[in-house]
Formats: sequence, structure tokens, C-alpha cells
Amino acid sequence: MATQVLATAVVMAMSTGAALAADSVLLPPDESVEGASQAIWSQRWWEWAGSFPYELSPVADKTGDLCASNQSGEVWFLAGTYGTQRAIRTCHVPRDKYLFFPLINYLASAFEDRAGPCVDFMTSAAQLTRKPKALVLQVDGVRMEDLMAHRQASPACFDVGAKAFGSPRYRAAANGYYVMLRPLSPGRHTVEFGGALPTMYQAVTYTLIID
Repeated sequence: MATQVLATAVVMAMSTGAALAADSVLLPPDESVEGASQAIWSQRWWEWAGSFPYELSPVADKTGDLCASNQSGEVWFLAGTYGTQRAIRTCHVPRDKYLFFPLINYLASAFEDRAGPCVDFMTSAAQLTRKPKALVLQVDGVRMEDLMAHRQASPACFDVGAKAFGSPRYRAAANGYYVMLRPLSPGRHTVEFGGALPTMYQAVTYTLIID
């Protein structure tokens, strides 16, 4: 009986440690970073993702070789994938960087000269992301919970192609499930994430080397 009690105590301690590890890495969805809400960071993520031609995009990258492209400031973006894909990447990240990325997300957009009211784009993006079939985030083997709470919508419509083309191009609104991780300790880490919507899914594994 004493052995059972001890085993139970060890399991409880391990579970508590895992929960504490998860809580210490994953920011609450309403916590701001560098003076900006995570909803604003979700828009900035799309502006970053839209700043590349396809062949040079970290979103299309299969290895992680392009992960440092156009990164700046205290928040480092990790790329998802285009459409329904699986990606396995390795990425060197400077120390003391927050990590921001989508578990699954969607962009509603059109050419500026064909764009309708902003509310139409925001409504479309919201409708297509309201019922995810799965959301997954695991950091160094610790699985995070309550990921539905991390839904973010771009605060307004924005131009997703301006940085790539130097002029207004695509009017857009975004919605989805994004997470912000606190800076990881120097060394090697594994971050696995993804999600599934009725029309698409993504599954991404990053080996992150924090220098």
C-alpha cells in the first residue's frame, strides 16, 4: 500500500511539473508583448508571411533554411504551411526571442480593386475558423492544453502584399489560433504544432537551436 501511495505521489509530482513547464512557456492569449496584443501580432505574422515571393517564403520552405528571413525585433515568427501540408524544419533562433506562430489560421483576401467591405472579409475568416477539428502544441514533449482560448482575429483589414510589392495589393482579414511562447533557454528544443479545419490542416515540427 505504501508503494502505491509513493507511486501515486511521483506521478502527481511529474504531472504538476509538466503543467508548470507548460505554463511557464505559453503566454495567455490576452497577454501583450512589446506593447502589442496577440491579435495585432497575428496581423503582423501575415504581413511577414506575405512579404516573400513563393520560392523564397519560409511558409513554403521544407527544411527551415529560410526561417531567419525578414525577422526583426523581440518576436520571432515561425512559419506554418500553405494549404494542407506536413513540414519538418530546423531553425537557428537568437536567444531571448519570443516565438509567435499559428496552429491553424485562414486569410480572406482579394485584389484591392475587387475588394468589398472589410466586414465581409472579417466575417469570412471568422466563419472558416470557428470549428477546428484539432489543435496541437507540444514543446519539448510537453503537450499544451486549452488551445481553443488562443483564437485571434486581425483587428481590422490590412494589406497582406504591401511589403512584397511596395504598394497596396491584397486587402485581407485573418482569423485563427496563434500562440506566443516565452523565450526558450539556449540549446536545442522541439516544437510541434498544427491544427485541422474542415477544409485544411497543417502539421509542423521545428527543431529550434537557440544560440
